[in-house]
Amino acid sequence: MARSDRPFSRFFAATRAARTAARTMSAALAGTLAIVAVAGCRKDAGGGAAKGDHFVVGFSQMESDNPWRIAQTKSLRDEAAKRGVELVVTDAQGQTAKQVSDVEDLIARHVSLILLAPREFQGLAPALQSAKAANIPVILVDREAAGTAGQDYITFLGSNFVEQGRRAAEALAKATNGKADIVELSLTPGSSVARDRGAGFREGIAKYPGMKIIASQTGDASRAKGEQVMQNIAQSLGNKITAVYAHNDEMALGAIQALKAAGRHPGKDVIVVSVDGERAALEAIQAGELYTTVESNPRFGPLAFETIEKFRNKETIPPKIILTDRLFDASNAAQFVGEAY
Repeated sequence: MARSDRPFSRFFAATRAARTAARTMSAALAGTLAIVAVAGCRKDAGGGAAKGDHFVVGFSQMESDNPWRIAQTKSLRDEAAKRGVELVVTDAQGQTAKQVSDVEDLIARHVSLILLAPREFQGLAPALQSAKAANIPVILVDREAAGTAGQDYITFLGSNFVEQGRRAAEALAKATNGKADIVELSLTPGSSVARDRGAGFREGIAKYPGMKIIASQTGDASRAKGEQVMQNIAQSLGNKITAVYAHNDEMALGAIQALKAAGRHPGKDVIVVSVDGERAALEAIQAGELYTTVESNPRFGPLAFETIEKFRNKETIPPKIILTDRLFDASNAAQFVGEAY
């Protein structure tokens, strides 16, 4: 190449170098933007898609047809609003298959964490597996499900249901001097709470040879169903029935109505005990128709969101967090009826 061509050669060489450097810088910038975009939609410590500080909690409620469930959902909504957290609520309407589908919908919405009130112990395994595959953590609320804490879900928040059954048995033994022919109205078949409240009650009455269960049937946690079931049993067993143990207040209140319709006198010739502590039950205690109800507090909002906060802060969470429950009877029903749900 001639000497006069060298300046142009140096120019073109410099131009090519500049273009190469520009392409390198563009690629680096694109990579940086991609990293930022991924970070903007990354899964944070709480799991699920989180944009910035926006944290979305899904709540899979098993049903909303009784005061306990309504109070539970309200407590969670109130606490979420107080903390500025978005809460997405679904209602399985008492159907396990729908609850599994509801959890799948929450996963599809990329919620950050799921609160799950399982309708059944075994039936929610597909939902837990789907959440785990999506890296969305789950906290079980008020009922347990098959799985292992720390692996399939974070923790279980709830009462000691076995102890609730034991306390109901002790109260009934006290009221009947250890002699009773008992009708049991149980909760959802296959649920952890029905299993545990039944087991605790049986353990409690085992100490009293004069106490025995003469009929046991589910009332599906419903006042109407509890009344219907009790009507049928009362027609069959008549005056042989001297006590009723209902796994929840709604069934107990239905049973009281059925017994009265059958000419019996709840609180006198039939002693009724139950679990939950709703306002109508405390009023029935005041009226002398219900002997006692063991509290099972539905107001999970503060505890649930405190636990979520600890999890997000990477604090150690125990596999179970058990609430302390009270017992309501004629000695204190008037004192607490005003704050009951």
